[in-house]
Amino acid sequence: MAFTTTLLAWSIIDFGRNMGPELKNTVKAVKWSTDYLLKATEKPRVVYVQVGDAYSDHSCWERPEDMDTLRTVYKIDNAHPGSDVAGETAAALAAASIVFRKRDPAYSRLLLNRAIRVFNFADKHRGAYSSSLHSAVCPFYCDVNGYQDELLWGAAWLHKASRNRVYREYIVKNEVVLRAGDTINEFGWDNKHAGINVLISKEVLMGKADYFESFKQNADGFICSLLPGMSHPQVQYSPGGLMFKTGGSNMQHVTSLSFLLLAYSNYLSHANKVVPCGESSASPALLKHLAKRQLDYILGDNPLGISYMVGYGARFPRRTHHRGSSLPSVAAHPARIGCKAGTRYYLSPNPNPNLLVGAVVGGPNVSDAFPDSRPYFQESEPTTYINAPLVGLLAFFSAHP
Repeated sequence: MAFTTTLLAWSIIDFGRNMGPELKNTVKAVKWSTDYLLKATEKPRVVYVQVGDAYSDHSCWERPEDMDTLRTVYKIDNAHPGSDVAGETAAALAAASIVFRKRDPAYSRLLLNRAIRVFNFADKHRGAYSSSLHSAVCPFYCDVNGYQDELLWGAAWLHKASRNRVYREYIVKNEVVLRAGDTINEFGWDNKHAGINVLISKEVLMGKADYFESFKQNADGFICSLLPGMSHPQVQYSPGGLMFKTGGSNMQHVTSLSFLLLAYSNYLSHANKVVPCGESSASPALLKHLAKRQLDYILGDNPLGISYMVGYGARFPRRTHHRGSSLPSVAAHPARIGCKAGTRYYLSPNPNPNLLVGAVVGGPNVSDAFPDSRPYFQESEPTTYINAPLVGLLAFFSAHP
């Protein structure tokens, strides 16, 4: 949720001017989330990171109105560190403070001050929340990538939000220790490396920060690794042209990496620069084209002619792996549906009775095939962290068709 919030805030910062009447809704969504994160971080040196027992929740297929699973609350603190989740929470609060700087200065200051406090806690008490809360968060929400990237990510957003040289010095000093050059083409809720490099590179491209030059080199390397035909082992393309990375829901990689392509393209355009890739180079226009190609694929320009956004286009996923969407509404079925009683709806071949309009699912496999079946959760499950990066992409391309 914190990563979702950071990406929504970044979307407003970079593409808010393209959002038209939807801008107020995007700002409202960010505030809904930051209000929650403020409550979760109200106690100093404590962050509440999860509500509910993942095992009991996953074993039931029931409507939110009928939920009777454990609402256990899990927290990190000095004795049980979680620099990954605290670092991302600090990033979300710092990014959102920029969104509200002119809209609500008092709220913006509250967000920034809280971000500083949460970041200091994350940095002072280092460790992964997957270790501290292993039985609660694994295997469902395990941070397999480590907490180091979230510390750099949090510092990068605090530097952008506060302009305090403390964070600049922290980034420079910890760049090697916290492995900024690792997995440069990964970006998502578990891995922030590509995002760190693109975010920090903006300062280099503006001619303000030569001390961050290595981050720009990493960002350039990231861009080159995404170019079709470069045959990078980490990034493949399906026959229909969809970016594909192994592991988990693929569309989360497509939307987040495409967001970075577009953001970096804009930074390069303003600086009148291109990305050197061996004997060739990648122009800002090429980066925009790549991002738009991915967006077009998601919305229906693909071998199956199916939009992977529910409710958009003539054909779209009808059996999303989503409890509220797949079970009958309370209006249609007033009686309670118990934990295991929902299984028949989960296994049913029938379309979901409630359309989850706007949700984007995990998407097709590397061969462009899509089963549209609830049990195939990696393909059919929608998530907020798939949708969040799309907001900026859709805003930009709606204004620049």
